[in-house]
Amino acid sequence: MRDVAAAAGVSSKTVSRVLNSDPHVHPSTRARVEAMMRELDYVPNSLATTFRSGRSSVIGVAVPDIVDPFFASIVRAVEHVALARDMSTLVTSLGEDPTRERLILESMLRGQPSGIVVAPISGDQSFLAAWSLRLPIVFVDRPPLGLSADSFTQDNFAGAFTATMHLVEHGHDRIGFLGDTVTVPTTAARLHGYRSALQAAGLSADDELIAMGAGTRASAACALQTLRGLARPATAVFSSNARCTMALLPLADPMSIVTFGDFPLADVLRPSLTVMAQDPAELGRLAAHRILDRLDHPNRRFRRSTVLPVHLVERESCVVPEDPADRASGPPPTATRSQTDGASLLV
Repeated sequence: MRDVAAAAGVSSKTVSRVLNSDPHVHPSTRARVEAMMRELDYVPNSLATTFRSGRSSVIGVAVPDIVDPFFASIVRAVEHVALARDMSTLVTSLGEDPTRERLILESMLRGQPSGIVVAPISGDQSFLAAWSLRLPIVFVDRPPLGLSADSFTQDNFAGAFTATMHLVEHGHDRIGFLGDTVTVPTTAARLHGYRSALQAAGLSADDELIAMGAGTRASAACALQTLRGLARPATAVFSSNARCTMALLPLADPMSIVTFGDFPLADVLRPSLTVMAQDPAELGRLAAHRILDRLDHPNRRFRRSTVLPVHLVERESCVVPEDPADRASGPPPTATRSQTDGASLLV
């Protein structure tokens, strides 16, 4: 950088301002500096920048599964925000084993990123306390446990309540709950919303209607068989996440379904799927901007917890034909109405 500055007849600080696209550099000065950079084959040394600042121009992102459409949307949003600031993104999957979360995150943190976005899988993030004093750590989808940190989540309770009541309003009084594990805070909150809706409707929330561990097609098939084999079988299912729903779909016909979380092609299935729609891209954008805001304004106070509302998108999967002959005549008409559950922003 000093060589470029000397050749262009400017200071090293001016070269740095050109590299950082400072709008206050005069166009003729910028052109002269850029010409010298090309002549000398100069490129910025990111490693030197890391040594000088103590952190790399990288935002880390750790999610349970980067293949999952929900988490993939979060990752893409973070990448978009980072790129606008000339930063790169380092992405990793945490998997399903909570005991590996600390190992994976601390390995990422030892690379000295500028900050990290985490969708946690374990029940304790207190091990990040020391790290949080050195760099911004922002949680998405699930709040941290044992740690005070920024988080951006969605209203899981209100969404589950709305989804279950939607099935009740369609005449169902035996509604099954399909989930992965209640140790995941999102699933626990959605189960609470499901139970509360049944109670509000004057229906019993029988434990026999709750089927957990349904994240694969085999386990979903087993769960569905159990729900259908009850003395009073379930006639509808509230699926607590898209992963369980995708495992269930090949098996669920003709059962009514509402799922928490939209996913690609859910609207073109026959019948198309009624969902509680989230905005994972907004979670990612907010999280990435919070990291940048904390880097730019280290002494500013920010709201720690932000909960985004979700809304019901009504399609065909809750419309049950009156008899088998009606099903044979073709799919039911598409419902185009989109409802908002009125969930408020919580703090």
